[in-house]
Amino acid sequence: MQDEQQFNQLMLQYNQLKNSAEEIRKVIEKKDYNSAINLIKSREPVFLNCKCIRRYLELTSAQENELNSVLNELRELETANIESLKKSMAQVKAELKNISKNQKIQQAYDFDEDYKGRIINLIE
Repeated sequence: MQDEQQFNQLMLQYNQLKNSAEEIRKVIEKKDYNSAINLIKSREPVFLNCKCIRRYLELTSAQENELNSVLNELRELETANIESLKKSMAQVKAELKNISKNQKIQQAYDFDEDYKGRIINLIE
């Protein structure tokens, strides 16, 4: 009876994690990265609690299958979130590179400074 209650508690927590992964996805789509970080940090205790429950809980094969299906869904959501973050990081990196090039060009051809010549390295 206690194992059944612990299993239900574990499933509830994994479903909470799954729901929070979907919430994180929505926040990432809005490009609110600070909120995403806060949501990720708030999930750590839940992950640790799930790990502790799983360590001492003996699961039946049906429970194991049910748990694995929820874990697979959670992994897919987390992987999608990671991919979305990677794409955003690549876009930000490209924008920063363009801004840096434009800034170098403006500094190199700023004729207000005693008409000095400058050499610019656009490869960086």
